[in-house]
Amino acid sequence: MVVRPLRVLVLIHRWLSIPLCLLFVMWFASGIVMHFVPFPALTEAERFGGLSVFDVSKVRHGPAEAVAASRLKGVTRVRLWQRTDGPVYVVSTASGMNALHADDLRTADIGSEQVALAIASEHARLRGLNPAAATFVELAEYDQWTVPNDLDGHRSLYRIALNDVAGTELYVSSRTGEIVRDTTRSERAWNYVGSVAHWIYPTTLRKDWMAWNVTVWWLSLAAVIAALSGLMVGLFRLRRVRDRIVSPFRNWHAWHHRLGLACAAFVMTWIVSGWLSMDHGRLFSTGAPTRSEADRIAGTPAWVELTATVPASLSPATREIEWFAFGGRIHQRNRTGVDAQQISVVVPASTAPAFPFLQADQINVVISHAVGSCSSTSAVAPDDYYFLASEVAPAPVYRSICGDVWYQIDGASGANLLRMHEAGGVCG
Repeated sequence: MVVRPLRVLVLIHRWLSIPLCLLFVMWFASGIVMHFVPFPALTEAERFGGLSVFDVSKVRHGPAEAVAASRLKGVTRVRLWQRTDGPVYVVSTASGMNALHADDLRTADIGSEQVALAIASEHARLRGLNPAAATFVELAEYDQWTVPNDLDGHRSLYRIALNDVAGTELYVSSRTGEIVRDTTRSERAWNYVGSVAHWIYPTTLRKDWMAWNVTVWWLSLAAVIAALSGLMVGLFRLRRVRDRIVSPFRNWHAWHHRLGLACAAFVMTWIVSGWLSMDHGRLFSTGAPTRSEADRIAGTPAWVELTATVPASLSPATREIEWFAFGGRIHQRNRTGVDAQQISVVVPASTAPAFPFLQADQINVVISHAVGSCSSTSAVAPDDYYFLASEVAPAPVYRSICGDVWYQIDGASGANLLRMHEAGGVCG
């Protein structure tokens, strides 16, 4: 028996589209909801708004001692912030973090719901929320709003309900005591028919990233095949009658044929782009630098050369200090507002004045030394297709072009936001 190619396409389109048609409708409708109500996240303005001023008198150990006490290798960042139970260092590497009390270098993990409740209440008060009726809800590894991988280093998470008018809930990291997520009743309700539906995000599936990744990728690919086979069938079935292109179908079949072809460009770009957003390194680069590139960009910082204590002359408005490695130098970043900061080079010791953000020439030197000669480094325009905003609103994001690889560096923190291969691109 000879199987005609058109017959095969018809069968593929029919038997994929029947089970997937409701998925198409769900993706379309939930995508509209997502546009107006994104998945809950703690914005940088919200996070910073919940930080207290420093009690410098309780910072009895410097960042170099915190790095040594953390016992971590390959440290790239150290942050100091004020918690309700005293100032805390958070020492970070590419793969983990440790939190230490700044007065005695004890581990600063959160061991009780009372401490978590106190931290959440103070954070809420500083943000202008009402913590009067706040209560501890649970300590959990995952729930519906904390499944994303960027929270893995903070699990388990304490969930605190403020019981306010908005139904606000805060999540406290058991590892550092930081507030890492907030949600409101409205966000939670809309996201069940928005992001949770669109991304196929039930907690039981999404907490296993590999299982979720494979499931959604194959479903998306099946949807692409269903749409593509329908487009091909629709084109093959067109007929020329008296110099007119017409459909051979009648009634509902004709409407399906005409509407399918009319909407083909929209449907194909929509569903293919959705599938590519789930690529995660299968066909294209992930957008993240390799471990060796990240190490070379950070350099080999001499943490032991940092001053023994935090300067007592800090601005009274300082809410957070961060030391970060960039090009082998250690930079100190004093943050006095969500969009206000000063950066100075502290190792090796420098008399150069502090500056708000890293400059293009500084970044070009570091990236060129780390990955090879770079032809140029310049600020990325906000309307650029691949623009990623800095966590500090006015800070520039720089693009270093090194051969056929682009690197985008946050001028506020030296963080590598994106690595893109000019030919292969990046998805996601």
